[in-house]
Amino acid sequence: MSASLYVSNLPSSATEQTLAEAFAEFGTVLSVKLRRDPETGSGQGVGFVEMNTTAEARTAACKLNATRF
Repeated sequence: MSASLYVSNLPSSATEQTLAEAFAEFGTVLSVKLRRDPETGSGQGVGFVEMNTTAEARTAACKLNATRF
């Protein structure tokens, strides 16, 4: 069963690919979605990462907590 993680405090320079690469170290990343301002397109500092299993998501969350991107 897949699991979705809420990721916050991201820099505006963060991209879907940057997050996917960071989380892929801990398992299979199914999707990455960053929230963007609809008018400017700039990042809002939050997003969601969907991982293949709950165990992978837990490991990634523990290992990446407080990591700077």
